[in-house]
Amino acid sequence: MPETVVTRFAPSPTGFLHIGGARTALYNWLLARANNGKFLLRIEDTDRKRSTDEAIEAILNGMKWMGLDWDGDAISQFDRADRHREVAEAMLASGHAYKCFSSPEETAELRDAARAEGKPFRGDMWREKQDQAPADTPYSIRIKMPREGSHAIDDQVQGRVEVQNAELDDMIIMRSDGTPTYMLAVVVDDHDMGVTHVVRGDDHLNNAFRQIPIYKAMEWDIPTYAHIPLIHGPDGKKLSKRHGALGVEGYEEMGFLPEAMRNYLLRLGWSHGDEEIIPTAKAIEWFTLQNVGKSPSRFDFDKLDFVNSHYMKELNGSELLPYVQSDLEEQVGHTLDATEVERLIKALPSLAERAKRLPDLHEGASLFCNTRPLSLTDKAAKQLSGDTVPMLGSLTPVLEKVSQWNADDIKAAIVSFAEAEELKLGKVMQPVRAAVTGGKQSGDLAETLEILGQEETVARLRDVVAA
Repeated sequence: MPETVVTRFAPSPTGFLHIGGARTALYNWLLARANNGKFLLRIEDTDRKRSTDEAIEAILNGMKWMGLDWDGDAISQFDRADRHREVAEAMLASGHAYKCFSSPEETAELRDAARAEGKPFRGDMWREKQDQAPADTPYSIRIKMPREGSHAIDDQVQGRVEVQNAELDDMIIMRSDGTPTYMLAVVVDDHDMGVTHVVRGDDHLNNAFRQIPIYKAMEWDIPTYAHIPLIHGPDGKKLSKRHGALGVEGYEEMGFLPEAMRNYLLRLGWSHGDEEIIPTAKAIEWFTLQNVGKSPSRFDFDKLDFVNSHYMKELNGSELLPYVQSDLEEQVGHTLDATEVERLIKALPSLAERAKRLPDLHEGASLFCNTRPLSLTDKAAKQLSGDTVPMLGSLTPVLEKVSQWNADDIKAAIVSFAEAEELKLGKVMQPVRAAVTGGKQSGDLAETLEILGQEETVARLRDVVAA
């Protein structure tokens, strides 16, 4: 490893931060943090027609939600166009690049002709004709690729990969309108930012062989490359929206925790023995590029749900509350008061034991809010018919007299009442549950009543008796 490891994440702001990009960002972030290095963010916004402020905001928000903090300010590639032109002109002056006077239309015709003949298109129409350059004709600048030998990369994931120079075309590095191409801008920016490790999807592997000649032409250090396999859907095909290729904000809306997303994406192509649950601190301690697999990973919502449920169970009530409070207040139609907050802090850990995603908490959590009289599900309404209502009328004063309102004493009072009335315990407990929850999912009844409090429990029972 170099003295200081510097990585970067360089998304194009043409849409949201998709799940594959989030994993790439995570791996770069972990590599930097694992080596006490720097993790930089560059917005590759040179495509002015497709780049939007909204997309940039979505990417930044997605990074923040994932907890992937970057060092320094996010850099705009578009703002560095003058620097890119400077390098193109330097390569032209040194003979590593040359002027191409072919128009886009002429170039397209020549490319089509080469394809029709089954020949590679090298774009070198003007490579040996610089002395024939027409006066006052617009030109692009092409790199003069070597024709002999080969380029090899000792990729940290793919291993040693070699490409013959004869297969590489003289790509354009500066368009005739004076704008730099992606291939040039990426190299210049990575060099100027001091990037030591380029970690990106393996769909960029071929780009590396076209970018290395720029490093060599400018006598710059070539970074260490690591091209990670892409993420596929469960069917083994390229990940699409139907598989779950959403923006990370979509996963936030579905109720996944950022800690769970980091853990899941880490394991989606990287391993450390048989460990499945890897907290972020451990991920930073253990992360190396050597543990990244060569094969595409398959996105699996069931496994993501499993990981998310683990992290939900790790949180206490105070930590869970901010995740559900806003939606819960919208659901019940009022701002939670101090009593409701206190109940929820006690109730949420138990509710999380049965939940996979944050929205799974809402129904159970809402029964601890002040929403009297409760609306009843059809099942609850059936349980509160016939003799059950008078029975609850008799039980209510019994519960009102419980001196120590805790789960054990509450259950003892209900059991004693059932025995005195010669009723099976279920014939008492089920109507009580229906009356105090309205049929919403809940855990142990005595614990639920303890959290609700004596006053609220009695009030809900009286609502049913008086209805």
